[in-house]
Formats: sequence, C-alpha cells, structure tokens
Amino acid sequence: MSFPLLTATAVLPALGAVATAAVPATRRTAAKWLALVVSLATLALAVTVLVRFDPGGARYQLIESHAWIKDFGVRYELGVDGIAVALLALTAVLMPFIILAGWHDADPLETGNRRWRPTQGFFALILAVEAMVIISFEATDVFLFYIFFEAMLIPMYFLIGGFGDRAHAHGEETAATQRSYAAVKFLLYNLVGGLIMLAAVIGLYVVAGNFSLQQIAEARTNGSLHMATGTERWLFLGFFFAFAVKAPLWPLHTWLPNAMQESTAPVAVLITAVVDKVGTFAMLRFCLQLFPQASKWATPVILVLALISILYGALLAVGQRDIKRLVAYASISHFGFIVLGIFAMTSQGQSGATLYMVNHGISTAALMLVAGFLISRRGSRLIADYGGVQKVAPVLAGTFLIGGLATLSLPGLAPFVSEFLVLVGTFTRYPVIGIIATLGIVLAALYTLVLYQRTMTGPVKPSVAAMPDLRVRELVVVAPLIALLIVLGVYPKPVTDIVNPAVKHTMSDVQKKDPKPEVEAAK
Repeated sequence: MSFPLLTATAVLPALGAVATAAVPATRRTAAKWLALVVSLATLALAVTVLVRFDPGGARYQLIESHAWIKDFGVRYELGVDGIAVALLALTAVLMPFIILAGWHDADPLETGNRRWRPTQGFFALILAVEAMVIISFEATDVFLFYIFFEAMLIPMYFLIGGFGDRAHAHGEETAATQRSYAAVKFLLYNLVGGLIMLAAVIGLYVVAGNFSLQQIAEARTNGSLHMATGTERWLFLGFFFAFAVKAPLWPLHTWLPNAMQESTAPVAVLITAVVDKVGTFAMLRFCLQLFPQASKWATPVILVLALISILYGALLAVGQRDIKRLVAYASISHFGFIVLGIFAMTSQGQSGATLYMVNHGISTAALMLVAGFLISRRGSRLIADYGGVQKVAPVLAGTFLIGGLATLSLPGLAPFVSEFLVLVGTFTRYPVIGIIATLGIVLAALYTLVLYQRTMTGPVKPSVAAMPDLRVRELVVVAPLIALLIVLGVYPKPVTDIVNPAVKHTMSDVQKKDPKPEVEAAK
C-alpha cells in the first residue's frame, strides 16, 4: 500500500489538536509552539500533495478508498482534483499565519477572581478546524463529506463564543453576551442548513444506492442512473441551501457580520478565508457534478442572488462604522462574485471563481490580520477612533493599504485577475448581469479608500499618538501574505494551470460549452 498522503494531511492537525489540548496549563508557550510546528508540518504535507498532483492526469488523484459502513454503502473515500488541491494549499498556507497572529489572543486574563481563556484550548480548536476543513476538501464520499461539513461547526462555535475580541466598549459582561449571541446565531444558521442537506443526502442514497461521488456521477453519465426531474431539483435545493448558508449567500448571510465582529482577528480569518470556502467549493464538486440539470434549472435565480450579494454587501460595507463588520460585508460581496462565476457556466467564470477563492483567502487574511493588529493597539473597532496612523506607524499603514487595495481588486494584485475572469465569463453568457456586477468594483473602491482615509490619514489623534509600528512577529505574518498577493497578481499561471483541467470536467458535467464570441466579419 502506498502512503496515505491525503489521510495524513487531515490526521496530523487532528492529532496536533489533541496533543496541544493535553499540554499542561502552566506550559502555554509550549502549546503555542506545538500548534505552530504542527501547522508547518501540515503545510509540508500539503506541498507534497501539490507536487504529486498531475494537472494533466486523471480527474481525481491520490485516491484512498476503504470500506467503512458496508450495510449502507458508506466508504472512506478521498481524492483531490485541481480545485481541491488549490484550496487545500490555501488552507495549509494560512494556518501558520493565523496561529502566529493569534499568539497572545488567548493568554489568560483576570476577571474578578476568575481566570479564563485557556491558551491550549484556543490553539487546539484552530487545529481541529484545519483537520475538518482539509478532509472536507478531500472527501469523495458524500456521507463522509457531510460528517465533517457539520462537525467543523463545533470547534468554530467555541472559538467564536469563548475567545472573542477584547476590544469592546461596553465591558466584559456585555461582550460575553454578544459573543454568545454571535456563536449561537452561527451555529443555528449552519445547523439548519446541515439538517436540510442531511435529508437530501438520505434522498440521494435512496435514489443511487450509495454515497460515492465518482460512482454516482459515472452512473449518471452512462445512463444507468436516472433521476426524475422533480427529484433531482429537490435534492439539488437541499445541497445548495446548506452550501449557500456556509458561503454565505444573500439572504442567508446575516450570521457572518456578527461572527466576524465578535471573533478575534485570526478566528475571523479562519471563518471567511477558510471555513466559508467549503461552501463554494461544494457547489462546484457536488451541486454541479451530481445534479447537472437541476443546476442549470436554478441558474437564473442563483445569478440574481449572487448579484444581490455583490451589491448589497458592498453598499452595507460603505456605511459601516466598525472595521470588522466592514470587512465582513466586503466578504459577502466577494462571495457573490464567486457564486456568480460558478453559475455563469463558462470556463472563464469557473476558473475565475476558483482563483477568487484562493485570492480572497489571501487578501482577506492580509487585511483582517493587519486590522487586528491595529485594533489590539487602540482597543477599539470603531473607525471614528482612529486618524493619522500612517504618521506614527507607517509600516502598519502601508500593509493595511496593500490589503485594502487587494480587496478592491487593484490591477497587479491577485484578486484582480480572478474578478476579471468572473466578469468576463459572466458577460459572455449573461451580459446584463455582468455589467451590473461591475458596480461592485466601484463600491469596493469607495468603502476601501474611505476606510483608509478615515483611519490612516489626517491629523494624528491623541489616542494613537504613541501607537507602535508592526513588530517582528507581526511582520512575519503580514509580509508573506503581501508577497503572495503581488506574485499571484503578476503571475497567476501556477494556480490556473492546476484548476483549469478540473473546470473543464465540471463544464462537461453540466454539458455546457463556452459561448462563441460574436465578431463582425472583416470586410
């Protein structure tokens, strides 16, 4: 038997989570270093997966398949295509930076006579989320995917509710109440989506007789499995609803601003740059592959919802007074672009959507982590409490600006390429929607530049006059992310070469071809 590489990438952080949680309470620094080492080892395994993956080879590679629950046709099946490999690499790259950025976020505090914030638990939960996200990207058995799709809610609930942002203007008691509200809202929204998906998973088994993604897709292709039109549509809706909650797509998005506002900056990055990507990834892997006809049937409505997400998220970001809520609504707008690209049903759109998942993860991590460093210095999330920061902390301001410019998709930075591909891919098939979606770019420029102008420029406010610039640990977190934004903005070919073959398979699943350009004949 060959080495189970995919299993190892998920098991290593899971074992690391257990080991980190078991570190004695007096050895907090040891727990931090253990978590960091485990995340770096997981990154090494992810790089090995990336190196061993052949973009020109079979659709699913590094396959592992073992019987699990034979009576119900459930198997332990793992395999990765180009889209999964790209998102696996993104997850593994971001985790060490998330851990480094949160180095002191869970240090114990005294609240009266009560000590709280167990450091070991914080980092163990982060590693647990990493393990569950990774196996979600790798699972090709629908039931196996569902288990970890839902299980990741548990550590995320405790990360949001138990380790919230310390920058709160109304005292610890009020902060704890709001953290609890945000955590419960996150859990309820995603549990409802998961329960609806469970009904669809059971329905899929009744129709297909197994949970294997590859077997079901192959049976649909060769005609040995036929789904009635109504059945396929209901099953599609059950899966899509859960993924739209996780994504999040309007109008199922309202949990995200609360969750990001009350979380620490690293946990906010974990939510929007890592966990939420499982939703959009699953739309490509499961919705389009298992239910191609229903996907085409639902496309007009989904495109409208994506367009609303783009404009609604951007408009609300413009009016925010809280830095974290602004980034949250900006992410809702960006996820609208991703869903738009997926359901535009063009190779440019889907390649752009996949690239957008990667680039959005990097750009949001850069912006939110720098914002977290800023907030930790001033102790406030309110934009109005800042001013003139670039004069006292120029490196912090400069990295904040680059993260913001990436968020508005400035040419030369990574998100521009992906957003351009999404808009081109949408315009070729749905020109009106493509034109309206470009308004999201204008609004992004507005909320990003206004945020920078209000926080970083102008007279130096007394409350930030003594603010220190980025420290060495913080520079180690931010500098590689900024470098990735520039490199992938100038040269995105390494990522597109990996994802494009997988996109061709997805286009074949839904039996769609790119529209031919209408060029007037030369006279």
